[in-house]
Amino acid sequence: MNELLKLLWKVNIHPTLWLVIAISVLTSHFTQMIMFFVIIFFHEMGHAIAAHFFKWRIKSIHLLPFGGTMETDEYGNKSLKEDLIVILAGPVQHVWLVGLAYLFYSFSIMPYEMYQQFFYSNAAVMLFNLLPVWPLDGGKLLFLGLSKRKSFLDAHSFTLLFSAILATAGLILSVLLISFNLNVWIIACFIGITLAMEWRQRYYAFIRFLLDRHYGRSMDLTRLEPIQVDENEMIYKVLEKFQRGCKHPVIVMKNGQESGSLDENELLHAYFTNKMTNGKIGELLYAY
Repeated sequence: MNELLKLLWKVNIHPTLWLVIAISVLTSHFTQMIMFFVIIFFHEMGHAIAAHFFKWRIKSIHLLPFGGTMETDEYGNKSLKEDLIVILAGPVQHVWLVGLAYLFYSFSIMPYEMYQQFFYSNAAVMLFNLLPVWPLDGGKLLFLGLSKRKSFLDAHSFTLLFSAILATAGLILSVLLISFNLNVWIIACFIGITLAMEWRQRYYAFIRFLLDRHYGRSMDLTRLEPIQVDENEMIYKVLEKFQRGCKHPVIVMKNGQESGSLDENELLHAYFTNKMTNGKIGELLYAY
């Protein structure tokens, strides 16, 4: 119970949700807003409880008009399976919420009109969050899937670019098909601002990913993935090839022949501890 209270203490309502609440009061839709608030609260607590179970370091939980975001001190070094469970723990909440509402309706506790609205609101939040757009759950699933084949930096950058294209297309389609809807514009502005900030900070996220590995917080490196590089390649360029969930032996080539090999920890140590930010792989190899 104390742990649950600690999680609740980290919940805060994003300004965009306060704006939607104010609009709902002014337009006499307060009951629907309360219903919507309950749905997004349980959605986000699903993420938080799953993350807490895996001992993630949770900083804060923000409730938004379409779901929420959870800020953590984890930077891509948890196992892909663990990350998948935390992501899906949000959408899964809608299943039991609808089931519970159906029971209330079956026992005449909830009128049919309210049950129907609750059902469609749950479906809308769940399906919207599964769109492959960052920072929605679908965007995080896209990033997770790309991480199995691409480097952390490439997977993250591709996810953000794809999200921006899809979000822009979705906004244009909404403008063409429906009349002015303030909620759509609020959500579009939030996603746009979030994507812009995430793009600007993508190298910061990448460095945090590397730092976690450097300081031994990567305990789930389940796959060996050698990286073959020329001796003249820059150390930071090799680090940009690092993937999630993979241990990287670095094979150094000279004139088309294998010259030696390095452990990934040697590269991380050279970059962060010895400050070889502009060093070449060959310098590091021959130093050993």
